[in-house]
Amino acid sequence: MATTRLIKHHTSRGATALQSMADRFDYGQNPEKTQDGELVAAYMCDPLTADAEFMLDKAKYRAITGREQRRDRDVLCYQIRQSFVPGETDAATALKIGYDLAMRWTKGKYAFFVVAHTDRPHPHVHIYYNSTALDCTRKFHDFWGSGWALRRLSDRICYENNLSVIKNPKLASKGDYRHYGEWQGDVNEYERSSCAVHTLAQRGKPQTYQQQLKAAIDAVLSGQPKDFAAFLAAMAAAGFEHKRGRGGVISFRAQGQERYTRLRASTLGEGYGLDDILAIIEGRVTLPAGRVRAEAEGHSAHSKNSLPDLSVKKPALPGMVRRWSMHKKPNFRSNCSLRKNPYKHKRSPKCSTSVVNGRLSLSRKSLPT
Repeated sequence: MATTRLIKHHTSRGATALQSMADRFDYGQNPEKTQDGELVAAYMCDPLTADAEFMLDKAKYRAITGREQRRDRDVLCYQIRQSFVPGETDAATALKIGYDLAMRWTKGKYAFFVVAHTDRPHPHVHIYYNSTALDCTRKFHDFWGSGWALRRLSDRICYENNLSVIKNPKLASKGDYRHYGEWQGDVNEYERSSCAVHTLAQRGKPQTYQQQLKAAIDAVLSGQPKDFAAFLAAMAAAGFEHKRGRGGVISFRAQGQERYTRLRASTLGEGYGLDDILAIIEGRVTLPAGRVRAEAEGHSAHSKNSLPDLSVKKPALPGMVRRWSMHKKPNFRSNCSLRKNPYKHKRSPKCSTSVVNGRLSLSRKSLPT
């Protein structure tokens, strides 16, 4: 059984395109994770100089086609992560399956290299392939549903290698699903149906490390630190150590946490990126009132058995919106019929028939004015 993920790689902030690819490729080819470089396979490129070769293909592409994208929109390369269940396969087999996946996915039209990592209990591979084709006349198109197509291809290859597949994969969370730590313990039907607000502390469930970090960030920002250095010092006092990574990325780790959590909106949620926090510290943006969490303040806003307050009225809609919502929109089909026959609903003059000398004659009656 294998899970897949397709990732776009852009130019990192404060770095060149060559440096950005070199940093990512160095991480993938780490000798400590690839058994001193034994678990590396490549197609139409040398893994040691893949960053320079990819950049050369992009220069040829610009010379041939005359097209060039903006720095922030240009995709340097793509990465596929394929992870397997612990104990179901070994790193060498995972590398073979990853190479087969990369060849079928790119159809042999893009240079790539595959690395298998053994630093985790589960074997997994990283596939890096160039966004520019080998003939330097086109680029890879990340089409709609590419992640689903990649998963189907990976499942097919797993079937061919007698591996299991995920029958009912869960969609990406995006806030629709709760973390496992939030599900620990019994949650009765009343809590799920009454729409009452409960914190994790009230439910008796442990917080995840990301939730602890978000609560600490909100608590520190509510104290209005004078600069970012004061913010980091307050986070350290709260029990979070930090480190700086490539491209100025900052990560935090709580006590007892094994891996660092990056300070970015895609990981923690909207409003928790580095730029968002700097904007709040510098006073360009105010901290939203809802961001002051009960976990950080040491008190809860609702009790466990509290019912929703039905006496609180909903805020009134603006007048224009209220008037618009009171009028029913016209039927789409009726609009289509009017466009097809604009004279359908107009009054036509009344006509009468009579027989004159054995012939049928029509006479138009005058309409009342």
